[in-house]
Parts: sequence; structure tokens; C-alpha cells
Amino acid sequence: MTDRRLTDEDLETLFEAGRAARPAPPDALLARVMDDAITEAGGRSAGVIGPVPRRGVLAGLVTGLGGWPALGGLATAGVVGLWIGYVAPGGIDTVRAAMLGGGYGIADMMPSLDGYLAEG
Repeated sequence: MTDRRLTDEDLETLFEAGRAARPAPPDALLARVMDDAITEAGGRSAGVIGPVPRRGVLAGLVTGLGGWPALGGLATAGVVGLWIGYVAPGGIDTVRAAMLGGGYGIADMMPSLDGYLAEG
């Protein structure tokens, strides 16, 4: 049985046989289910819907910016920007001079195969 390969048609035949042989639930079971449903439905009442509380301006602003995680990132970036602006690090001029006035030309930055093709 496990070595037999079933085609799609064979499987469909088996599924149709399974669908046709579906037993109906007993009437006593259906009656008990309906009795339980009526009992549960009778004990419940509709809930009272109260007024929806209004959100404040700050809550709307936080939601508009993307929530508390985004507001935390925005606050961190603001504090770092203020700190860098206040401290004014002197190393920035050194980095700028090294990047713009370096000893390498633009041709030195382009990759080439000259080192691999040299004879020797």
C-alpha cells in the first residue's frame, strides 16, 4: 500500500467516497447543542456602548510622528545634534582636509588590473 503511487484521479475518487459516506450527527446531539445555545443566549444582554474618550493633542502628535519608538529616535537625534553643535569638535576640520586635500587623485581610486598584468 505504501509503495503504490496514486494519481490525481485516484485521490479524487477516494475523496469523493469519503465525502459521500459522511455520517449525519444524531438528533439527540443536535437537540442538546441547541438547548445549550438557547441557555447561553438567554443569559446574556447587549452591552452598553459609552462615549468614546477623545484623544488629546499630544497623543495625536505622537501618533502622527509614528508612535513612541519614532519619538524616542527623534529626541535622541535632537539631543545629539545640540551636543555636536555646542561642543563644535575641532577634529572635523582635520577630517575634511584629509578627505578633500588628500595625496591621492581620482585616478588612484579607480580599480585597475595593471598590477596583475605586469610581466615578471
